[in-house]
Amino acid sequence: MRREPDEAALVLAVVGLSKEARLAAGPGIAVLGTGGDPRRLRAALAERPSAGLRGVISFGIAGGLDASLAAGDLVVASGIVADDRRFGTDPTMTARIQGMLARSSVQPVSADLAGVDQAVLSVAGKAALRARTGAAAVDMESHVAAAFADRHGLPFAAIRAVCDPASRALPAFVATALKPNGDPDVVGVLAAVIARRAGVRELVRLARDSSAAFGTLTRCRQSLGSNLGVLSA
Repeated sequence: MRREPDEAALVLAVVGLSKEARLAAGPGIAVLGTGGDPRRLRAALAERPSAGLRGVISFGIAGGLDASLAAGDLVVASGIVADDRRFGTDPTMTARIQGMLARSSVQPVSADLAGVDQAVLSVAGKAALRARTGAAAVDMESHVAAAFADRHGLPFAAIRAVCDPASRALPAFVATALKPNGDPDVVGVLAAVIARRAGVRELVRLARDSSAAFGTLTRCRQSLGSNLGVLSA
């Protein structure tokens, strides 16, 4: 049963990266980030009381699965597909997000997101996940956040900007390139380059894709403004 909104309650923004957390923060928002680790996120949410929450939103970047999406394209999720289950997003929250973005320079795509516990790095892996789920993009937090919202009868939405397109493979070090607080592990990245597990060209391309994704997220967040904390009202 869906809980009635409380004017004093917060929207919980679930993120993976510290940069996403800084963008999501604002009036009426409680931010939770666990460094892109779904197991750590589940543990944190298990200890997080649902009292005082009016809704949950997954916010950040994602890997592209739909070949038509480029780096920087925005997906406002219609649902989250994980394993053999699909969580629908809240129609009211989603419609309000789309309505506010329609008046901005950010034009989102409405589609499902896939949620995974292991990073999908290869082009073949992305294609297989696309074929299996029909999702437009993939991330490692939305399915955990959606399950938490579902358990507690809270409305849920997800906003994700594509970073690496479907046609782009990611270097293997990406799976372990974050610190627990969501900051980049610069030492780890340099070690990967030195060990030739990542090339400079790959890093430059990834930096450009990331810049495009975060540019879109920044414009999206600016368009939503203080409304992000009251989307479920």
